[in-house]
Amino acid sequence: MASGDYQSVLPTDELSSASMDLAGNSTLAPIHYPREATIFAAVCSILFIVVGVAGNLTTIVALSRSVKLRVHATTAFVISLCVSDLLFCTINLPLTASRYIHEAWVLGDTLCSVFPFFFYGNVAVSLLNLVAITLNRYILIAHHSIYDRVYRRVNLYIMILAMWLFAFGIMVPPLLGVWGSLGLDPQSFSCTILKKDGKSPKKFLFLMGFLLPCVMIIVCNMAIFFKVCQSRRNLATLRSTSSSAAPGSVSPLKKPSSFPTVRKEDIRLAVMIAIIFLCFILSFLPLMIVNVFDDDVVYPSIHVVASVLAWASAVVNPFVYAVTNRQYRSAYRKLFCGSRTRRDASHRPHDHDKSNSSKTYITEFQYHASTAQVTSTPLQQRQAANNKPLI
Repeated sequence: MASGDYQSVLPTDELSSASMDLAGNSTLAPIHYPREATIFAAVCSILFIVVGVAGNLTTIVALSRSVKLRVHATTAFVISLCVSDLLFCTINLPLTASRYIHEAWVLGDTLCSVFPFFFYGNVAVSLLNLVAITLNRYILIAHHSIYDRVYRRVNLYIMILAMWLFAFGIMVPPLLGVWGSLGLDPQSFSCTILKKDGKSPKKFLFLMGFLLPCVMIIVCNMAIFFKVCQSRRNLATLRSTSSSAAPGSVSPLKKPSSFPTVRKEDIRLAVMIAIIFLCFILSFLPLMIVNVFDDDVVYPSIHVVASVLAWASAVVNPFVYAVTNRQYRSAYRKLFCGSRTRRDASHRPHDHDKSNSSKTYITEFQYHASTAQVTSTPLQQRQAANNKPLI
C-alpha cells in the first residue's frame, strides 16, 4: 500500500512490495510512478489549491457576514470545517505538488514531519466537524427542548476548540516520536507515519480519527431519517383525524410536545450535511479499495488517481453548499453583489412570504374547534425573541 501521503488511511503498517538483495535479505523496492501520473498529480494539486482556497475562503467570509446564518449553531461548525479544508489547501497541497513535481521529497525533515501532522489532523477535524453538525441536526429535530441550552455561544466555542485539540492532540505522540514517528518513507518518497521500535499508532489513529466519527455520523443520520419518517406519519394521522371529524365537533387537544418539530429548512440542512459526508466517503473510498486490492502497488497510476480523488474532499464542500442550500446561495450572492441583491429584493414583496413558508412546521399541531393551526415551538419563540448571532 503506497499511495503517497494517503497510505495510512487504512491501518497497514508496512509496504509489501519487496525484493531480495545480493545477501538474500528482503528489502523494499522503490515504487516507480509513471511521469504522466506524477505530472497529473502535480497539476491537480495546483488546481485544487486555487479552487479550494477561493471556495473555502469565500464561504468563511460569506457565512461570517450573513446575519441570518450567524444565529445558527450549524454555521459555526461549517466555518470550522472550511478552516480545516483551507489549511489543507494552503499547507498540504503545495507540499504535495512539490513532491510530485520533483518525484522526491526535497523540503527537509522538518516539513516532512509537518506534512503528515497537518494532513491526518485535518482529516480528523473534518470528520469531527461533520459529527458535530450531524449531532446538532439530530438534537434540533429529536430533542428540541434542550437545543438552546446545549448550543449557547460559549458552549459552541468549547465544542469547536475541543474538536481541534483532540484531532491534533492524537498526532502529538508520533510527532514527538513517543509512539511511532513522522518521517520520510523512501519507497514512495512520501512523508507519513512510520514505525518506531516496532510500534505504530496507525490502527489507533484510524479508529479514533476516522472509523469512529464515520460510525457516529451514520448512526445520527439514520436517527434523523427515522425521526422525520415518524413526524410525517404523525402528520398523516392528524390530517386523517381532522378530516374524519364530524362537522362542528371539536377534535381533542394534542400537546405540542407529543409531536416532534421538524421544519423543512432543518430537513434540507440535514440532507446537505449528509451529502457532504457522502462526498467525503466517496473521495476516500477509491483509495481504500486500491490500498486493499493492490497492496503491492502493481498499478501505481491507479494509486495516484485515487489520491487525487481524496484531495478533492477539501474542495467540493463550497459547491455542495451552493447547490443544495438556498440560504447559503443567498449568502454568496450578498457577498459578491450585495447592493444589487438588496435592490432586487425590494421589488419582490412575496419573497418574505416564501421564506416564511419554507420554515413551516411539518408536525406540531394545536387544534381549535375543527381547524388545525400550525404553531411555533418554544425554541423558535425564544430564538425569535433573542435573535443574537452565535458567532
